[in-house]
Amino acid sequence: MATFVLVPGMCHGGWSFAELTEQLRGHGHRVHPLTLTGVGERSHLLHGGVNLDTHIEDVTALLAAEKIHDAVLVGHSYGGMVITGAADRRPERVDCLVYLDAVVPAHGDSCWALVSDQERSWYLDVVDNGYATRPLPFFDPRATPHPLASLLQPLRLSGDGTGFRRRDYVYAAAWDGQSPFTPIYERLRADPAWTTHALDSGHNLMRDAPAELLKILLDAAQPSTVDRP
Repeated sequence: MATFVLVPGMCHGGWSFAELTEQLRGHGHRVHPLTLTGVGERSHLLHGGVNLDTHIEDVTALLAAEKIHDAVLVGHSYGGMVITGAADRRPERVDCLVYLDAVVPAHGDSCWALVSDQERSWYLDVVDNGYATRPLPFFDPRATPHPLASLLQPLRLSGDGTGFRRRDYVYAAAWDGQSPFTPIYERLRADPAWTTHALDSGHNLMRDAPAELLKILLDAAQPSTVDRP
């Protein structure tokens, strides 16, 4: 049995993983779909101080409260920033990481720095108080504004992220237009330390490729025959 912690992308809540959560639990795994502070049903907590550190703490606090020491951290899109930071701060509680068409930051990177001008233009479409980026029109109707500071804050890391059993990257190869994640996928595909996958799917892999995604996550949860360093 593995323990999955599912971190959504911008403007979305844990509900974006509803079908996937049910399926993983049906296979006997523990699953924690997370809604980040200031978003979704936690949008009432939005204020100017909600940033990337806040969202990383959402994950690390969950790991501590639930006494999790074998987490499979799964991050969609912006969620790649969050799982990278959480794994760096609490590596003893993390088994492996899975990035779902997501940013994969290094020390000093921000989400703003890792995307294209098209995404940056969207980020600057903020609500009246200036604290958050508006959801795009085609998002799920439950989507809410996303804390702008979390997109601008650089990530601070103390390690190199290599001490985990496995790192997977799942690339959505059927974007409508140019994907901002193509350079990330191309770089990781050439790195033997990563396991990469390309699915014929739009960015919302959970909705567009549920069967293939479930198979990848179940495989990632399988214990390795090689001892973890």
